Parts: sequence; structure tokens; C-alpha cells
Amino acid sequence: MTLAQNSTIFNMDLGPLNPVTAELILGVVLFGLTFLFLAKGILPKINRTLAQREDAIAGGTERADDLRAEATQIREQYEAELAEARHEAARIRSKATEEGAAAIAAARAEGVAERDVILAAGAERIAAERAAAERELNADVEAWAHALAGRIVGEPVGADRG
Repeated sequence: MTLAQNSTIFNMDLGPLNPVTAELILGVVLFGLTFLFLAKGILPKINRTLAQREDAIAGGTERADDLRAEATQIREQYEAELAEARHEAARIRSKATEEGAAAIAAARAEGVAERDVILAAGAERIAAERAAAERELNADVEAWAHALAGRIVGEPVGADRG
């Protein structure tokens, strides 16, 4: 076929753009074969790969959500345990403060009792020493008084007279 024959098919003269019938048919057949090859052979594989990737991404997202939920649960459990430990520490501190105050009060009471015993023993000892000193002085005072009176009077007074 020639260019003149092709122009009679379309009833118009397109110049160099007039299609050649054989080339047009060959182009349509090759396009059909290429379309079938792509539609039946390559596109299902591409779609399957895309579906697998989408499943992997969705599964990864689900796993990430599961891990995030598990991490949140572990963090909440940790915070609960930490709060419980702080409460226990506060209770132990309070108990230790109370025990310390009780120990201080007991030591103070014991010290006061010991002080009272020491003061009582000291007062008793002072009283005993005072009584002994008074007895000694009373015995000596009488003798000194007679001796002094005898010096003043010039002659023995009392028991020395004789």
C-alpha cells in the first residue's frame, strides 16, 4: 500500500500524518499483546507485592500499637509500684520518727529518774555529813566555850572546876 491508498481510506489528506494501514494493524496487535502480557503476567505480581507490602505495613503498625500498649501498661505498673514504694518509705519514716520520739522520751524519763536517785543520794549523804559535823562541833563547842569562859573569868568554869 502506498500513501495514496491510505489517504483514500480516511477521505482526507493529512500529509505525513496519514496512517499506514499495515502499520496501524501491527501497532494495534502489538499493543494488545503488550496489554495482555502486562495484565496477565506482570500486573498480578505487582498487585501481589503491593498487597504483601500493605499487609506488612499494617502488621507492623499493629505490632507497634501492641508494643506501645504493652509499654504503656508496663509504665503504669512501674508508676504504681513506685507510688507504693514511696508510700511504704513514708510509712517507715513516720514509724522511725515515732520510735525515735519514744526512745528520746524513754531516755529522758530514765535520765530524770537517775538524776532524782543521784540527787536523793547526794542529799542524804549531805544530811549525814552535816549531822556528823554538828555532833563533832557540838562536842568541841562545849569544851571551847568552857575554856573561853575560863579565860575570860580567869578561873575554870564548868566541868573543869573540880
